Amino acid sequence: MTELIVYAVIFLLLIAHALMAGKMYRTVHEDTNLSFKEKNDWKLKALIFPAYYWGKYKENR
Repeated sequence: MTELIVYAVIFLLLIAHALMAGKMYRTVHEDTNLSFKEKNDWKLKALIFPAYYWGKYKENR
């Protein structure tokens, strides 16, 4: 039973990570003030720690 709970938590964290990265991708892609290189940099950062870099992105904009 403990194993199932652990897998469920890991699955929820993975889904949250993917949703946050997708949200950041969409927002960065729509930002017309960023250059192509800057967009790619922010998108790459979103793959690593999307919640952390989302805050950093919003702070810079």
